[in-house]
Amino acid sequence: MEEKKWVALQLMVVVMMGSMLMKGTKGISLCNMSEDGLMACKPSVTKPNPVDPSPECCNALTGADLKCLCSYKNSSELPLLGIDPTLAASLPAKCNLTPPDNC
Repeated sequence: MEEKKWVALQLMVVVMMGSMLMKGTKGISLCNMSEDGLMACKPSVTKPNPVDPSPECCNALTGADLKCLCSYKNSSELPLLGIDPTLAASLPAKCNLTPPDNC
């Protein structure tokens, strides 16, 4: 379970970094997630009223490089970017995904 939390945590760093970069750039892709995929997951990790991940979010996670996303697990930026780490950690399980080993 702890591994799933780290993968989701990394994903949310990518989502928020991507959303910040999107203001001036088009066609962002991070860890094999498109701009649309990143934005599809954003409502699921933002308080005060997070929603369950959409099919588009889970689809984006399914195609994502989870090892790449795992590289963001120790980032201190999640709370600074408005991402709730607990919500982020729940995404893989909610999308029925298995995180990579040692993540």
